[in-house]
Amino acid sequence: MEYPENATTLIAGVDEVGRGCLFGPVVAAAVVLSPSACEQLQGLGVTDSKRLSPARREGLVAPIQSLAADYALGLATVYDIERINILYASLLAMRRAVSRLTTTPDLCLIDGNQPIPNVRLPQQTVVQGDRLHTEIAAASILAKVWRDRLIVRLDRRYPGYHLARNKGYGSAAHRLALQTLGPTPQHRRSFKGCT
Repeated sequence: MEYPENATTLIAGVDEVGRGCLFGPVVAAAVVLSPSACEQLQGLGVTDSKRLSPARREGLVAPIQSLAADYALGLATVYDIERINILYASLLAMRRAVSRLTTTPDLCLIDGNQPIPNVRLPQQTVVQGDRLHTEIAAASILAKVWRDRLIVRLDRRYPGYHLARNKGYGSAAHRLALQTLGPTPQHRRSFKGCT
């Protein structure tokens, strides 16, 4: 890994969640951390959000936000996803998150194998980065918690799809509801199983 290593280095981890969902936006977070903040967050158990229980993720939000030099969220709407496809919408959400940072990081570590287009900052892609870098893991947690809270709120607006439980993923109950109720305006109609 070739990135600056000194006491004042600030690295932004960038990750997105919701890419495989049938419902709702894709949400990204960018979290800027110093090496000492990373160490503290590792000690608190920050890791890939998919490896943590919902309660554990919720409990890590405040420490991440307080230890981060900066953090920001970005999203790509269902309209964006349908217009430019899920890959480019995911990159758009990440770009929106990075562009909202008020602190300029020395490097952006991007989860996955695609650099973010139109970002004028040094960036490095990392496959399975949320397991390898605390910065990316912290971003995955903030994005996941924020998106899950949004989907729970949307469950009240669009009852019958079991969104509070499935968070927009294609569970059996969600797919059955789509067959009986049809898609909502927040469903990704280009995704298999949505129409």
